[in-house]
Amino acid sequence: MSHSASASPYDHGFYGDQAPGSARSASVVLPVVHQLLRPASVIDVGCGVGTWLRVALDLGASRVVGVDGPYALTAGLQIPVDSFVAADLATAGPPLDERFDLAISLEVAEHLPATRSDRFVAELCALSDVVLFSAAIPGQLGTDHINLQPQSAWADRFAQHGYRAFDLVRPRLWNDERVESFYRQNVLVYVNSECADLTRAASEMALAGPRLVDVVHPDLLAFWVRRATRPVSTTQGLALTWHAARRAVTRRLRR
Repeated sequence: MSHSASASPYDHGFYGDQAPGSARSASVVLPVVHQLLRPASVIDVGCGVGTWLRVALDLGASRVVGVDGPYALTAGLQIPVDSFVAADLATAGPPLDERFDLAISLEVAEHLPATRSDRFVAELCALSDVVLFSAAIPGQLGTDHINLQPQSAWADRFAQHGYRAFDLVRPRLWNDERVESFYRQNVLVYVNSECADLTRAASEMALAGPRLVDVVHPDLLAFWVRRATRPVSTTQGLALTWHAARRAVTRRLRR
Protein backbone atom coordinates (compact mmCIF):
# COMPACT_ATOMS: atom_id res chain seq x y z
CA MET A 1 0.00 0.00 0.00
CA SER A 2 1.02 3.61 -0.27
CA HIS A 3 1.80 4.54 3.32
CA SER A 4 5.31 5.05 4.58
CA ALA A 5 6.41 3.29 7.74
CA SER A 6 6.35 6.55 9.74
CA ALA A 7 2.96 7.85 8.55
CA SER A 8 1.08 4.57 8.20
CA PRO A 9 -2.05 3.80 10.21
CA TYR A 10 -1.04 0.13 9.91
CA ASP A 11 0.96 -0.14 13.12
CA HIS A 12 1.06 -2.36 16.21
CA GLY A 13 -2.26 -0.95 17.34
CA PHE A 14 -4.00 -1.64 14.03
CA TYR A 15 -2.67 -5.19 13.73
CA GLY A 16 -3.13 -5.83 17.42
CA ASP A 17 -6.85 -5.42 16.79
CA GLN A 18 -6.89 -7.09 13.36
CA ALA A 19 -4.47 -10.01 13.58
CA PRO A 20 -6.34 -12.31 16.02
CA GLY A 21 -9.51 -12.33 13.90
CA SER A 22 -7.44 -12.71 10.75
CA ALA A 23 -5.56 -15.72 12.15
CA ARG A 24 -8.74 -17.31 13.44
CA SER A 25 -10.36 -16.85 10.03
CA ALA A 26 -7.37 -18.29 8.21
CA SER A 27 -7.42 -21.39 10.40
CA VAL A 28 -10.98 -22.07 9.21
CA VAL A 29 -10.83 -20.90 5.57
CA LEU A 30 -7.54 -22.43 4.46
CA PRO A 31 -8.58 -26.03 5.31
CA VAL A 32 -11.51 -25.51 2.92
CA VAL A 33 -9.09 -24.40 0.21
CA HIS A 34 -7.03 -27.51 0.98
CA GLN A 35 -9.96 -29.58 -0.23
CA LEU A 36 -9.09 -28.21 -3.68
CA LEU A 37 -5.31 -28.30 -3.42
CA ARG A 38 -2.60 -28.64 -0.80
CA PRO A 39 -0.20 -25.83 -1.65
CA ALA A 40 3.49 -26.28 -0.93
CA SER A 41 4.16 -22.65 -1.86
CA VAL A 42 1.93 -19.70 -0.96
CA ILE A 43 2.21 -15.97 -1.58
CA ASP A 44 0.04 -13.38 0.14
CA VAL A 45 -0.11 -10.00 -1.60
CA GLY A 46 -1.11 -7.47 1.01
CA CYS A 47 -0.22 -9.88 3.80
CA GLY A 48 -0.17 -7.41 6.68
CA VAL A 49 1.84 -9.08 9.43
CA GLY A 50 1.50 -12.49 7.75
CA THR A 51 -1.26 -14.16 9.77
CA TRP A 52 -2.61 -16.15 6.81
CA LEU A 53 0.87 -17.29 5.85
CA ARG A 54 1.57 -18.35 9.42
CA VAL A 55 -1.46 -20.64 9.21
CA ALA A 56 -0.37 -21.85 5.76
CA LEU A 57 2.95 -22.91 7.26
CA ASP A 58 1.16 -24.69 10.09
CA LEU A 59 -0.89 -26.56 7.47
CA GLY A 60 2.21 -27.82 5.69
CA ALA A 61 3.36 -25.19 3.22
CA SER A 62 7.13 -25.30 2.84
CA ARG A 63 7.58 -21.88 1.22
CA VAL A 64 5.67 -18.67 1.92
CA VAL A 65 6.19 -15.12 0.71
CA GLY A 66 4.40 -12.10 2.12
CA VAL A 67 4.19 -8.79 0.28
CA ASP A 68 3.12 -5.50 1.84
CA GLY A 69 4.37 -2.08 2.85
CA PRO A 70 7.50 -1.80 4.98
CA TYR A 71 5.38 -0.91 8.02
CA ALA A 72 4.64 -4.63 8.47
CA LEU A 73 8.26 -5.19 9.52
CA THR A 74 7.74 -3.13 12.66
CA ALA A 75 4.10 -4.02 13.32
CA GLY A 76 4.57 -7.57 14.60
CA LEU A 77 5.51 -9.66 11.57
CA GLN A 78 4.52 -13.32 12.10
CA ILE A 79 6.60 -14.90 9.33
CA PRO A 80 10.40 -14.93 8.95
CA VAL A 81 11.81 -11.61 7.79
CA ASP A 82 13.45 -13.29 4.81
CA SER A 83 9.97 -14.42 3.69
CA PHE A 84 8.76 -10.82 3.48
CA VAL A 85 9.02 -8.53 0.44
CA ALA A 86 8.35 -4.81 0.90
CA ALA A 87 6.40 -3.16 -1.92
CA ASP A 88 4.17 -0.15 -2.46
CA LEU A 89 1.14 -1.98 -3.86
CA ALA A 90 -0.57 1.31 -4.66
CA THR A 91 1.92 1.81 -7.48
CA ALA A 92 3.28 -1.62 -8.47
CA GLY A 93 3.07 -5.33 -7.76
CA PRO A 94 5.71 -7.48 -6.06
CA PRO A 95 9.06 -7.60 -7.85
CA LEU A 96 8.94 -11.38 -8.23
CA ASP A 97 9.41 -13.66 -11.22
CA GLU A 98 8.05 -16.85 -9.66
CA ARG A 99 4.89 -18.98 -9.65
CA PHE A 100 3.27 -20.32 -6.48
CA ASP A 101 0.74 -23.07 -5.84
CA LEU A 102 -1.58 -20.54 -4.23
CA ALA A 103 -1.81 -16.76 -4.27
CA ILE A 104 -3.78 -14.95 -1.57
CA SER A 105 -5.02 -11.37 -1.58
CA LEU A 106 -7.75 -10.64 0.94
CA GLU A 107 -9.37 -7.27 1.64
CA VAL A 108 -6.48 -5.47 -0.06
CA ALA A 109 -7.71 -4.19 -3.43
CA GLU A 110 -10.11 -1.71 -1.83
CA HIS A 111 -7.09 0.12 -0.40
CA LEU A 112 -5.54 0.63 -3.84
CA PRO A 113 -6.39 3.33 -6.38
CA ALA A 114 -9.10 2.27 -8.82
CA THR A 115 -6.63 2.83 -11.64
CA ARG A 116 -4.61 -0.09 -10.24
CA SER A 117 -7.50 -2.57 -10.42
CA ASP A 118 -6.84 -4.15 -13.82
CA ARG A 119 -3.10 -4.38 -13.33
CA PHE A 120 -3.45 -5.72 -9.80
CA VAL A 121 -5.53 -8.67 -11.01
CA ALA A 122 -3.02 -9.31 -13.81
CA GLU A 123 -0.22 -9.39 -11.22
CA LEU A 124 -2.09 -11.94 -9.10
CA CYS A 125 -2.74 -14.16 -12.12
CA ALA A 126 0.96 -14.01 -12.97
CA LEU A 127 1.74 -15.47 -9.53
CA SER A 128 -0.47 -18.57 -9.44
CA ASP A 129 -3.12 -20.69 -11.18
CA VAL A 130 -5.25 -20.48 -8.01
CA VAL A 131 -6.04 -17.16 -6.33
CA LEU A 132 -7.91 -16.78 -3.04
CA PHE A 133 -9.30 -13.27 -3.37
CA SER A 134 -11.64 -10.89 -1.61
CA ALA A 135 -12.20 -7.14 -1.73
CA ALA A 136 -14.60 -4.82 0.03
CA ILE A 137 -17.91 -4.23 -1.72
CA PRO A 138 -19.71 -0.88 -2.13
CA GLY A 139 -20.92 0.33 1.25
CA GLN A 140 -18.33 -1.63 3.24
CA LEU A 141 -16.68 0.82 5.61
CA GLY A 142 -13.07 0.54 6.75
CA THR A 143 -9.68 2.20 7.01
CA ASP A 144 -8.62 3.76 3.68
CA HIS A 145 -11.38 2.09 1.65
CA ILE A 146 -11.02 4.04 -1.59
CA ASN A 147 -11.88 1.44 -4.25
CA LEU A 148 -15.13 -0.37 -3.48
CA GLN A 149 -16.41 -2.67 -6.22
CA PRO A 150 -18.79 -5.66 -6.37
CA GLN A 151 -17.40 -9.19 -6.74
CA SER A 152 -18.70 -9.29 -10.32
CA ALA A 153 -16.36 -6.47 -11.35
CA TRP A 154 -13.36 -8.37 -10.02
CA ALA A 155 -14.62 -11.63 -11.54
CA ASP A 156 -14.79 -9.93 -14.95
CA ARG A 157 -11.17 -8.87 -14.60
CA PHE A 158 -10.03 -12.36 -13.68
CA ALA A 159 -12.06 -13.76 -16.59
CA GLN A 160 -10.04 -11.61 -18.99
CA HIS A 161 -7.04 -13.72 -17.96
CA GLY A 162 -8.92 -17.00 -18.29
CA TYR A 163 -9.67 -17.45 -14.56
CA ARG A 164 -13.06 -18.75 -13.41
CA ALA A 165 -14.68 -17.69 -10.16
CA PHE A 166 -15.72 -20.47 -7.79
CA ASP A 167 -17.80 -19.85 -4.67
CA LEU A 168 -16.17 -22.60 -2.61
CA VAL A 169 -15.67 -20.95 0.77
CA ARG A 170 -18.69 -18.73 1.43
CA PRO A 171 -21.48 -21.35 1.28
CA ARG A 172 -19.56 -23.59 3.68
CA LEU A 173 -18.66 -20.87 6.20
CA TRP A 174 -21.41 -18.27 5.78
CA ASN A 175 -22.70 -18.76 9.32
CA ASP A 176 -19.37 -19.66 10.94
CA GLU A 177 -18.70 -16.84 13.39
CA ARG A 178 -15.08 -17.88 13.79
CA VAL A 179 -14.52 -16.26 10.39
CA GLU A 180 -14.62 -12.48 10.15
CA SER A 181 -17.80 -11.33 8.40
CA PHE A 182 -16.01 -9.53 5.55
CA TYR A 183 -14.24 -12.75 4.53
CA ARG A 184 -17.53 -14.66 4.67
CA GLN A 185 -19.09 -11.95 2.51
CA ASN A 186 -16.38 -11.46 -0.09
CA VAL A 187 -13.98 -14.37 -0.56
CA LEU A 188 -13.95 -16.29 -3.87
CA VAL A 189 -11.51 -18.75 -5.40
CA TYR A 190 -10.25 -18.08 -8.93
CA VAL A 191 -8.82 -20.93 -10.98
CA ASN A 192 -6.95 -20.80 -14.29
CA SER A 193 -9.19 -22.48 -16.87
CA GLU A 194 -6.12 -23.94 -18.57
CA CYS A 195 -5.62 -26.17 -15.52
CA ALA A 196 -8.22 -28.79 -16.42
CA ASP A 197 -7.80 -30.96 -13.32
CA LEU A 198 -8.07 -28.03 -10.93
CA THR A 199 -11.04 -26.56 -12.79
CA ARG A 200 -12.83 -29.90 -12.74
CA ALA A 201 -12.13 -30.36 -9.03
CA ALA A 202 -13.34 -26.82 -8.24
CA SER A 203 -16.53 -27.40 -10.24
CA GLU A 204 -17.25 -30.64 -8.39
CA MET A 205 -16.52 -29.00 -5.06
CA ALA A 206 -18.86 -26.11 -5.87
CA LEU A 207 -21.68 -28.47 -6.86
CA ALA A 208 -21.21 -30.51 -3.68
CA GLY A 209 -21.38 -27.48 -1.42
CA PRO A 210 -24.45 -26.06 0.29
CA ARG A 211 -26.59 -23.37 -1.33
CA LEU A 212 -25.90 -19.79 -0.28
CA VAL A 213 -29.23 -18.25 0.68
CA ASP A 214 -28.54 -15.32 3.02
CA VAL A 215 -27.05 -12.74 0.68
CA VAL A 216 -27.16 -8.92 0.70
CA HIS A 217 -27.18 -6.97 -2.56
CA PRO A 218 -24.28 -4.46 -2.59
CA ASP A 219 -26.55 -1.66 -3.87
CA LEU A 220 -28.85 -2.19 -0.89
CA LEU A 221 -25.90 -2.19 1.50
CA ALA A 222 -24.61 1.04 -0.04
CA PHE A 223 -28.08 2.59 0.35
CA TRP A 224 -28.19 1.66 4.03
CA VAL A 225 -24.75 3.17 4.58
CA ARG A 226 -25.76 6.40 2.86
CA ARG A 227 -28.88 6.63 5.01
CA ALA A 228 -26.95 5.90 8.20
CA THR A 229 -24.15 8.38 7.52
CA ARG A 230 -25.91 11.26 5.78
CA PRO A 231 -25.88 14.61 7.62
CA VAL A 232 -28.96 15.46 9.68
CA SER A 233 -30.40 18.94 9.19
CA THR A 234 -31.32 21.17 12.12
CA THR A 235 -35.02 20.64 11.40
CA GLN A 236 -34.59 16.87 11.29
CA GLY A 237 -32.52 16.96 14.48
CA LEU A 238 -35.21 18.93 16.34
CA ALA A 239 -37.93 16.58 15.06
CA LEU A 240 -35.99 13.49 16.14
CA THR A 241 -35.34 15.04 19.58
CA TRP A 242 -39.02 15.94 19.98
CA HIS A 243 -40.19 12.43 19.04
CA ALA A 244 -37.66 10.86 21.42
CA ALA A 245 -38.77 13.14 24.26
CA ARG A 246 -42.42 12.37 23.55
CA ARG A 247 -41.76 8.62 23.65
CA ALA A 248 -39.88 9.01 26.94
CA VAL A 249 -42.77 10.98 28.52
CA THR A 250 -45.30 8.43 27.26
CA ARG A 251 -43.31 5.55 28.80
CA ARG A 252 -43.16 7.39 32.15
CA LEU A 253 -46.91 8.04 32.17
CA ARG A 254 -47.62 4.36 31.50
CA ARG A 255 -45.70 3.25 34.58
